[in-house]
Amino acid sequence: MRLMRPISIATLGALLALAGCQDEQAPQAGAAFPPPQVGVVTVEATAVPVTNDLPGRIAATRTAEVRPRVSGIVVERVFEQGSIVKEGEVLYRIDPAPFQVQVDSAEATLRRAEAVQLQARQAAERQEQLKKSNVASAQQYDDAIAKLAQADADVAIAQAGLATAKLNLEYAEVKAPISGRIGRALITEGALVSASGENLATIQQLDPVYADFTQPATDLIRLRKALQEGELIDDSNSTGVKLLLDDGTAYPHDGRLLFSEAAVDASTGQVTLRGEFPNPDGDLLPGMYVRVLIEQGVEKNAILVPQQAVQRDSSGKAQLYVVNAENKADLRQVTVGRAVGTQWVVTDGLKSGEKVVVEGFQKVQPGGEVVPADWKPVAAAGGEPVEAASAAEDK
Repeated sequence: MRLMRPISIATLGALLALAGCQDEQAPQAGAAFPPPQVGVVTVEATAVPVTNDLPGRIAATRTAEVRPRVSGIVVERVFEQGSIVKEGEVLYRIDPAPFQVQVDSAEATLRRAEAVQLQARQAAERQEQLKKSNVASAQQYDDAIAKLAQADADVAIAQAGLATAKLNLEYAEVKAPISGRIGRALITEGALVSASGENLATIQQLDPVYADFTQPATDLIRLRKALQEGELIDDSNSTGVKLLLDDGTAYPHDGRLLFSEAAVDASTGQVTLRGEFPNPDGDLLPGMYVRVLIEQGVEKNAILVPQQAVQRDSSGKAQLYVVNAENKADLRQVTVGRAVGTQWVVTDGLKSGEKVVVEGFQKVQPGGEVVPADWKPVAAAGGEPVEAASAAEDK
């Protein structure tokens, strides 16, 4: 017992010394966890175009069906299927022999009428001289004048018949009514066509082309109301229209808005709009499905935040962290609207000049102190940490 007593005292002293060291090191352990560093952006009100993404279809600006204007046997197809043809270019030839015969007959009829006209004119001139000499009666003179008038009418009829025959002979060559790309031939040589109008081929003008797209009438009403209330700026004079192809790639040529329908489709509640796009390379074909991006105004005081700054709670409501003047992060619920690129438009809950946490909010506690630094989108995209050393030193 005498031997154990000094050992116990020594052990007790060591324990007390160890406890004292732990008490001295406790503040140092607390200082080992500084406030987390976060990347922030200072939001500012800015003018943002109101762009809508709408479905549409490509249509040719001009479409013409090639139809015969006279009846006959097709003796030759001149054009190459799928090629570009010019207006007035010969596409088919119908057997011209019957029409040439009609021209010859009409010319003979005209010559005969002109001969009768000449005889009647000479007779009328003689009767006029005899009347002046009081040799011929007035009745004979009147008959000569009437025969001359009848001869003049016969010449006019013969001239019209000749013009008709020549026109039919010209129509034996079926020509392109417009310039554009011609499709496949719908008849072959040797086919009998009639003036009633079989379709021989179809020509479509594909440069430029139309893009017909639809928009809900409710969206148009909302846009017009916002314009009237001054929330949007009317930018109709410089309305830009862009295309996204079916695979999501952007069409390289911008278009322009031509018009919007004055009526709403009763079955769908949609309004049809039409844009015009250049198509120099022939990439756009009629019937092709596209997405149309159209600017329909400019929002004057829009608040934009990066999409990665917005979180969702368990009920699906949007929220984000806002750093106040004391460098403390407040968790705030906001209302987000449409997307503009990689940013959200915040319609409620955020004011211009406030700092929003974009990166590092996983380490932030509501109301906790943080070390803010300007967020660098390029560095963040490359996976590099946000540089906040300078901010920490200032603090």
